[in-house]
Amino acid sequence: MTVRIKQLPELERPYEKLEHYGVDSLSNEELLAILLKTGYKDTSSKELASQILSMVSSLQELSSFPYEKLVSMKGIGRSKAATLLSALEFSKRIERDKTDIKNKKLTSSQMVYDYYSLKTRNQKQEHFYVVYLDNAKNIIRDKLLFIGTINYSVVHPREIFKEAYLLSASAIICVHNHPSGNIFPSKEDIEITKRLTSIGNLLGIPLLDHLIIGHENYYSFLENQDLKEFR
Repeated sequence: MTVRIKQLPELERPYEKLEHYGVDSLSNEELLAILLKTGYKDTSSKELASQILSMVSSLQELSSFPYEKLVSMKGIGRSKAATLLSALEFSKRIERDKTDIKNKKLTSSQMVYDYYSLKTRNQKQEHFYVVYLDNAKNIIRDKLLFIGTINYSVVHPREIFKEAYLLSASAIICVHNHPSGNIFPSKEDIEITKRLTSIGNLLGIPLLDHLIIGHENYYSFLENQDLKEFR
């Protein structure tokens, strides 16, 4: 038997519970029900929320749901799918802002990994970032320069070092993810690192490190002492 939201005791209804006890008192199901607003015939928004949550093993998995999959679900149309994905993306952006590395002093490769593991989580393509630093190794800014399979035709040193000159950067760090989760550098990764090291040394804007981000760990050319071979 379907129990409608209005049939629940007042303080068990998501909106009323939020008003009386605060948003942190709500369960995942109740939070999702508020975003959904309505269910469908004989199914309340709470029941629909429960159905959606039963399809995933974690909230992290829900955040990577494609739009097409959400729209195809019973009770989820374009509006609800857009609302859910927007809320999830907004949450991810808030989380990234908490760990914004701009103007911070670089102290380790781990610090870079901690930041970019959030930025690249659930990405289906490789994202290539460049971090620009001043003389004191303070981070001036970072920039996403390329998306797609990393190779010579995609990663242009010209674009990387042009930005470095515009920012008056003294050094750079490159970061890209491997959606497969495999952190070990490919032949292309090694060749590009060699190329950027050579050009950076020539221009006086050295490449300090190149990190490859996996699912739960990373590979650092600096920490593995690979850069010494490229000098």
